[in-house]
Amino acid sequence: MAASTHTVTNQAPPLVGYDVYAADRALVEAVERHVDAGLLDEVRGELSALGRAAGSAQLQEWGAQANENPPKLRTHDRYGNRIDEVEFHPAWHRLLGKGVSAGLTAAWTRPAGHVRRAAAFLVWTQVEAGNGCPLSMTHAAVPALRTDPELAAEWEPRLTSMIYDRDLRPARLKAGALFGMGMTEKQGGSDVRANTTSARPLAEDGTYELTGHKWFCSAPMSDGFLVLAQAPGGLTCFLVPRVLEDGTRNVFLIQRLKEKLGNRSNASSEVEFDGTWARRVGEEGRGVRTIIEMVAATRLDCVLGSAGLMRQAVAQAVHHCTYREAFGGKLIDKPLMRNVLADLALESEAATTLALRLAAAYDDGSEQERAFLRLAVPAAKYWVTKRCAPVAVEASECLGGNGYVEESGMPRLVRESPLNSIWEGAGNIQALDVLRALQREPQALNAYLQEVGRARGADHRLDGAIKNLLTELADLDGIEARARRVVERLALVLQGALLVQYAPPEVADAFCASRLGGDWGTVFGTLPHTLNLASVVERARPVS
Repeated sequence: MAASTHTVTNQAPPLVGYDVYAADRALVEAVERHVDAGLLDEVRGELSALGRAAGSAQLQEWGAQANENPPKLRTHDRYGNRIDEVEFHPAWHRLLGKGVSAGLTAAWTRPAGHVRRAAAFLVWTQVEAGNGCPLSMTHAAVPALRTDPELAAEWEPRLTSMIYDRDLRPARLKAGALFGMGMTEKQGGSDVRANTTSARPLAEDGTYELTGHKWFCSAPMSDGFLVLAQAPGGLTCFLVPRVLEDGTRNVFLIQRLKEKLGNRSNASSEVEFDGTWARRVGEEGRGVRTIIEMVAATRLDCVLGSAGLMRQAVAQAVHHCTYREAFGGKLIDKPLMRNVLADLALESEAATTLALRLAAAYDDGSEQERAFLRLAVPAAKYWVTKRCAPVAVEASECLGGNGYVEESGMPRLVRESPLNSIWEGAGNIQALDVLRALQREPQALNAYLQEVGRARGADHRLDGAIKNLLTELADLDGIEARARRVVERLALVLQGALLVQYAPPEVADAFCASRLGGDWGTVFGTLPHTLNLASVVERARPVS
């Protein structure tokens, strides 16, 4: 019989056995807003099935196992032959296979493909974010390959397949394939035009031999990679297959795996090319232009990934406070804790609403929406990804000491939270990209202003923020030094405009009062006390 001192009381039960999708009201409403009615039942069923899987004890255990057992590099076999393979825990393969079968690489070929994939990616990130990398790279490779119709015809059916085939063999023999990417080099980082990897033309038209080093190569066990190298005509995009048509391994020397702060289940590598066979994608000297659509798609995934991490952090915090008692009552009913939870919930909902709006623009595909994305994607990537870390840290604090213990899962969210702000172009890169769009593509700003203009007159604080933004944009002197300030305002005004149109009044009111109206402190939990914070928190509670 257990001693009375070991009786467990006042502990929140684990957040398990629920539908991660259906429990997220902001996400459900965004999907219903952006998917045609005739397709909605199919999409709802698909996302709820994934949501139930994501909330199950089994998949949560797989996520923990994949994180606790990081990949291992095997450069040689027992006989001394160079093999350059990465060994993953079985849970990694189960999760990656589930992600592929759920359509996370199939957006380009399905109706409402980007919205349904975006919602699924946001849900799936909450299980284990690491396997999102190969899913994202594979999805994003499609528009880059479409610059070469022959390559697209060959590879796109494999990349958009919903079959996971992990074996290294010629792609023509596989029912599905994954892609990685190698752009940055140790001497250049984000300045890819400083790349030194060289590409020497071979006799067969469009084929080259690469020599060089890539400082970051994503998902090194993929079937193919898009890389940048210096051809005779300048920086060019290339497709590097892992296995050649005759079944031999291409020269793809994995030098080491990166020891990362978070994202530990995923293999990020340094690789060397030494006479590596490659096929040109697009024209010589236009490598950046060729690969830029891939970069844009991965940046949207950074927004989605951060929104997913924030949602899980908020769900865990609200769930804990629903059950935990202190000072004579439930934590969720304490005015100060309610203020913190509501503030976190606002950040999460604003991120989700913006991310799904961007995905809907991809599905639309019109010239107007493409112009909108040109400005909105880097602005959202800058702002949403930067909000992820403070949200994760504050949400962990809501669990008290429990949130600092690995078993809670919160430390994994905290370690993961800075990643999306750094990858695919860190904050300054995004800010400068926004400036380029403002200075060179007036149609991008016009599309943005038309978008936020739909909400004018609905909230005086939003109207004031739009006016101040226009004043800021009217003065371009020294704008590079002000770039972060400008981009932050662009993102906040866009989030406010979307919430005013689509969120419940209490959510829009709290967002506009704090983020746009200035009635806010410098940390979470400083919302005006006169707001309807209980309704904001209840909306964020993970009950389905």
